Amino acid sequence: MVLHFAKATSIFVKTLPFVLLRIGVGLLLGIAAVCYFGIVVWLGVRLLEAGTISGPIGGIGLLVSVLVFVVAWRLFSRYVLYLVKAAHIAVIAHIVETGDVPSNQVQFGKSQVRSRFSETSALFAVDQLVKAIIKQFNNAVVSFSSLFAFHSGLRSAVRLVGRAIALAASYIDEAIIAYMFTADEENPWRAARDGVVLYGKNWKPVLGSTLVIVLGMYAVAFALLLAMTPLASVLGGLSPALEVAGWVVVVGVVLSVYAGVLKPWVKTVVITTFLIESRSDTPDSETADRIASRSKKFRELTDEAETRDREPAVAPAD
Repeated sequence: MVLHFAKATSIFVKTLPFVLLRIGVGLLLGIAAVCYFGIVVWLGVRLLEAGTISGPIGGIGLLVSVLVFVVAWRLFSRYVLYLVKAAHIAVIAHIVETGDVPSNQVQFGKSQVRSRFSETSALFAVDQLVKAIIKQFNNAVVSFSSLFAFHSGLRSAVRLVGRAIALAASYIDEAIIAYMFTADEENPWRAARDGVVLYGKNWKPVLGSTLVIVLGMYAVAFALLLAMTPLASVLGGLSPALEVAGWVVVVGVVLSVYAGVLKPWVKTVVITTFLIESRSDTPDSETADRIASRSKKFRELTDEAETRDREPAVAPAD
C-alpha cells in the first residue's frame, strides 16, 4: 500500500483558498438555514396564537417548508456547490501533474470545468455514473461476506468493512474526476471511462490507502468530539440553557473541522494517490472487459462515450 500523505498535505495547504471558500460558503448556508427556519417557526407560532390556522394546518405548513428547503438545497448543491467542488478538484489535479500553483485558483478551476463540460449538469451526470460504477466494482472485487456466513461475529466485521469501503468509494469517484481534468481527451465520457479503467488496474493501493485515511478521519473527528465534551459539561453545571448552548458550540466546531478541513484533506490524499499510482499506466481493453463483466453501469458509460464520439463537437458555453 502506498500512502502519499506528505505530498498530498503540501498540495492541500497550497489550495487553502478553496478550502476557506468552502468553509465560508458552508457558514453562509448554515446561517441562511437558521434564519429560514427561524422565520418559518416564528410565523407559524404567531398564526397559531392568533387562531388564523389550526394545529394540523400548521404541521402541514411546516412540512411544506421543509420540502421547499430540501429542493432548494439540492438545486444549490448541484449547480453551485458542485461547481466549487469540481473547480477545487481541477486545481488539485493541476498541481499534482505540473507542480504549479495557479495564481487565481478559483478562476482557474472554474475555467477548467467550463472548458471540459458544456454545463455543470453534464459533469454531475458523469460523476453520478462513475459513483455507481465504483460501487459495483468494489462490491465485486471485495465480495467475501459469504465466506464468513457461518459466524455472526465475522459477519458483523465484514459488514463494517463493507460500509468503510462504501465510504471510501465516495472519495474515489473524485479521483476519477481529477483524472478527467488531466487527460488529453475532448470527450469527457471517454475520459471518465479511461479513469475507471485505470482505477481497475490500481484499485488495491488506491482503495487500501483510502480506507486507511477515511477511518483515520472518523477517528480524529470522534477524538475531537470527546476532547470538547467537557466544555458542555462545565457549562451544564451553570445552567441547562448554557449546557444546550455548549453542545451547539461543540457540535458546530466538530462539524466545521470535519467538513471544512478533514474531508478536503482526505479528498486531496485520494486524488494525489490515484494520479501518482496510475501515472505510468494506460487504459487497456482487458481491464475494461473485466470491469464491464462486473458493472452494468460501466457498460452504460462505455456506450455513452462511443455515442458522444459520433456526435459533432459543441463549443463549451462561455
